[in-house]
Amino acid sequence: MAEIGFIGAGVMAEAILKGMLKKGLYKPGKIAVYDVRPERMGELSSALRVGAAASLEELARKSRAVVLAVKPDKVPVVLAQAKEALAGKLIISIAAGVSLGNIQSVAGMDARVVRVMPNTPAQVLEGVSALCASASCSESDVSTAFTIFSAVGRCVRVDEGMMNAVTALSGSGPAFCFLFLEALADGAVRAGLPRTLALELAAATLKGSAAMVLETGRHPGALKDMVASPGGTTIEGIAVLEARDFRSAAMEAVWAAFQKAGRLS
Repeated sequence: MAEIGFIGAGVMAEAILKGMLKKGLYKPGKIAVYDVRPERMGELSSALRVGAAASLEELARKSRAVVLAVKPDKVPVVLAQAKEALAGKLIISIAAGVSLGNIQSVAGMDARVVRVMPNTPAQVLEGVSALCASASCSESDVSTAFTIFSAVGRCVRVDEGMMNAVTALSGSGPAFCFLFLEALADGAVRAGLPRTLALELAAATLKGSAAMVLETGRHPGALKDMVASPGGTTIEGIAVLEARDFRSAAMEAVWAAFQKAGRLS
């Protein structure tokens, strides 16, 4: 019997699998995958040496816990098809916008469900995931999910009512960061740096700045003040960002994503 079964073998499922294996959480033989695309399932099974199930029902029946890594609109179909085989199993869903209640309405109101919102940096083990759990889950169930997603970065537990805000911030946030990173690099190219070097420096600057916040625990405003010396180059640049409503635009971007997440869910 597999300890963990993955329904869906997309990019995020692959990232999670690689993180689990790299951290040694499970042996490849204790993990199984199922995907409607046989070639993709075979590719992942061959590359990572994990098991490949012949059917959705077989995957659910032979796994102690399953990770739902399918598109949100496919969740009800998958749950309905494998309902009997999933009975009594821990269900971990990474389907954006699909609530605990929605899953239980198909899988059974007593189903043990953990809902997780990971983000794309999980692909390089630098992700951040937020999870919430149904009342039917034990602390052991939550710990299982927490351990899995800690393998691809940070993991935090939140109330389900916060999940739309999490989606807007850490789910959509990487795209906002990439946009800012690209703009920083474009500015450096304008100033004369080669494109490749500009992108490398911009990416390393963002990564280092984020690490300072996480590792020092200091407020980003205080860290900003450490760089912006009186009459210097940094405060000149900050003045331009403030004049262009940079912070307001960033706040509005998160707010717009939050509202959209609410409508989709």
